[in-house]
Amino acid sequence: MSKLSKIADVGQSIWLDYIDRHLIRSGELNQLIERDGICGVTSNPAIFEKAIRTDREYASELRDHGDAAPAVVFEHLAIADIRAAADVLYPVYEHSKQRDGYVSLEVSPKLAHDCDATVAEAQRLWHEVGRKNLMIKVPATDEGIPAIEQLIAAGVNVNATLLFSQAMYQRTAEAYISGLEQRLRNGENLAGVAGVASFFVSRIDTAVDAILNEHLEKETNKGRRYVLRSVRGKVAIANAKLAYQHYKNAFSTFRWQALAVHGARSQRLLWASTGTKNPAYSDTLYIEELIGPDTVNTAPPATLTAFREHGHIRASLEEDIAAATVDINRLKALGISLNDVTDKLLDDGVKLFDEAYDTLLEAIAAEASVQQECT
Repeated sequence: MSKLSKIADVGQSIWLDYIDRHLIRSGELNQLIERDGICGVTSNPAIFEKAIRTDREYASELRDHGDAAPAVVFEHLAIADIRAAADVLYPVYEHSKQRDGYVSLEVSPKLAHDCDATVAEAQRLWHEVGRKNLMIKVPATDEGIPAIEQLIAAGVNVNATLLFSQAMYQRTAEAYISGLEQRLRNGENLAGVAGVASFFVSRIDTAVDAILNEHLEKETNKGRRYVLRSVRGKVAIANAKLAYQHYKNAFSTFRWQALAVHGARSQRLLWASTGTKNPAYSDTLYIEELIGPDTVNTAPPATLTAFREHGHIRASLEEDIAAATVDINRLKALGISLNDVTDKLLDDGVKLFDEAYDTLLEAIAAEASVQQECT
């Protein structure tokens, strides 16, 4: 067992933010489960695009389905991979009593601002994949929030994604709880429904640090320059720590307990975008500083390798909550609106996934053409 597996001792689950066919068929996913305690898999259009471009195991199917529309081919390939990964993870799902062992599949990012279409697409994918340990990823946009509530009420497991702000996380938690309350009123089972809230981390530091650096270029006051430097690389962690305090509050109320006695499971915070983008920061920063109970960290392969080699484990998530509040307040005092930053990151995130989806379809068309030429 590796160092990664010991994070479970602090109550956190580690998921893999990557999927491809070779990972599953080679037994590598099994190895990650057994050696590192990996207990979940997340995916998105960018991940599938990379997989299809680099994994030769898709070649025959691309050749066989080359005449179909790229979107149809993608869904065929993705559903096969998601089902296979879910089957590998099913023992984890059972052993953890349905707390872990999930595989996430995202609805089309083109539906991010259409509640009804998101609900319909999510339900269709849920039934098409046909695995209890599937989670459907739904972007937490204004239109996505009511979709999340409706899906939870319908018994569909949801990974609410593209969360950047504490306020939007609170709305997502409310949607999850309201969906379960609706199920209870309808006399339906609560124990079989699961959800996570994917709270993005490193992208916040990337965006905030860029603003701080712009201010530093113009600032001449030594005191303000000191404050500007003091919050670089700290805002993302501080924001996540404070979001966790909201999680604890939301899932400790009498309202929540009324659901928990019927078997309801809390919607855990899942730390996403945990690969370090700034080479000046530790490559294990966004794992080490966010370890705490009832959470998930989904990380790309390179970040997991880095932590396996030189990461340090401690219950860090509730350290220095007062300092986290100070860092957020310092940002505000500098005239930088974290809300504006997170709103833009949400908009940009939807656009990036939309663009990644288009690139994915282009890659499928190109690869299918190559494979047909080879026949």
